[in-house]
Amino acid sequence: MNADNELLKNLDKLHTTELGVERIKRNLSLDTDNVVEWCKTKIDSVNAVVIRKGKNWYVNADNCIITVNAYSYTIITAHKEKK
Repeated sequence: MNADNELLKNLDKLHTTELGVERIKRNLSLDTDNVVEWCKTKIDSVNAVVIRKGKNWYVNADNCIITVNAYSYTIITAHKEKK
């Protein structure tokens, strides 16, 4: 089973901490209170590229990179892709 399928199968387990919500909103200039749902939508989009490196997944979608812990499904951070 490849990493992107494993992450997509477990989207319902995705979560983050209160500090994670604030960090993601700040880094991406988001105007939403439901950061987890926003991230789920990005991860599940057709143009998302999912790569697993060690203990984390890195999802590149729509010029942003979302970092997810592979064991706990915690969204660690998200930031705009540097060009």
